[in-house]
Amino acid sequence: MVEPHGKSWTTRRGSNPRLESDPVIDIPPTPPGDARPGNKLPATTPFLSLFLPFLSSGSDGLGYANLTTAFTIGAWYFSNIGVLLLNKYLLSIYGYRYPIFLTMIHMVSCSLYSLAAIRWLRLVPLQSVSSRKQLFKIAALSGIFCFSVVCGNTSLRYLPISFNQAVGATTPFFTAIFSLLITCQRESGAVYLALLPVVLGIVVASNSEPLFHLFGFLVCIGSTAGRALKSVVQGILLTSEGEKLNSMNLLMYMSPIAAVMLLPVTLWMEGNIAGTTAAKAAEDPRLLFFLFVNATVAYLVNLTNFLVTKHTSALTLQVLGNAKAAVAAVVSVLIFRNPVTVMGMTGFGITVFGVVLYSEAKKRSKSSSSASSSSPNSSSSS
Repeated sequence: MVEPHGKSWTTRRGSNPRLESDPVIDIPPTPPGDARPGNKLPATTPFLSLFLPFLSSGSDGLGYANLTTAFTIGAWYFSNIGVLLLNKYLLSIYGYRYPIFLTMIHMVSCSLYSLAAIRWLRLVPLQSVSSRKQLFKIAALSGIFCFSVVCGNTSLRYLPISFNQAVGATTPFFTAIFSLLITCQRESGAVYLALLPVVLGIVVASNSEPLFHLFGFLVCIGSTAGRALKSVVQGILLTSEGEKLNSMNLLMYMSPIAAVMLLPVTLWMEGNIAGTTAAKAAEDPRLLFFLFVNATVAYLVNLTNFLVTKHTSALTLQVLGNAKAAVAAVVSVLIFRNPVTVMGMTGFGITVFGVVLYSEAKKRSKSSSSASSSSPNSSSSS
């Protein structure tokens, strides 16, 4: 009786297709030797992920994008501090007191390096200007750029780098103002409230600066405001879908326009600068080497400025600059031995603290706005 019952059960199971959907344990096949634990990674895994674990998180493209951004920010720090020290040495210590002509040399250098990188080395594809409106925006950016750099270089003749960087730390304040005026981007009350320590710190530092110079302070404020305006306009040019240019093409188009703008200004305000430079170079041939290195590093500054803005944002570029400002201030004090006071350092610290508060308030504002915008979509889908 047991055997027929077993046969009838087998017959029913094989003849009823609905019973075939019963769960069946699927044992996976044995992996090949190169995929077993302890053996080498597959060819699709980046080699750099062995040394940089964050590259393996997410996708490979995201990891390399993070590495590119980190490298770009590091190059931006190095070039910015380097050109700042070189400018201070040439304009104040060495005695080459021609900031407008020095800025024009920077623009010519950027034009030549960008042209070589795009036309000959083909590092990025060549892009053309699509409209007169776009050309006008590039020209406007060139004018703002000239104003900012000339004012910044001029301030180095009268102010120490430490105080120059303390004033430059207030750039997020001007960035927020220009973002409101140009892009009509309003921030929360906490964001604007966090800007108060930024302004308070520079007031404290100005009152206690032993080498304070009014004209140098005013042109430094102008340079800071121009830098903030440039970053906002530059961010629009790099992110607008209708007029997007990559950073190297934008630099190639902007630099010659800026050099042409500066040529009549330097001839009018600095006289026969070409003859003066030739005479100084005849006395000290090192001047030509200093100018060449300074112009090369200036190209790296502008290139990495564009890249950091493209990979992050205009505000992020300014916030990252405060760490650079602190490092540059310390290095300049060690090299040039300019006097500093406790109140001056305190004011600088208050400004940096205010910038940190501003960036945190900015992050919270963005996260709350993104959460509120995503909540209606989730409720409608449910």
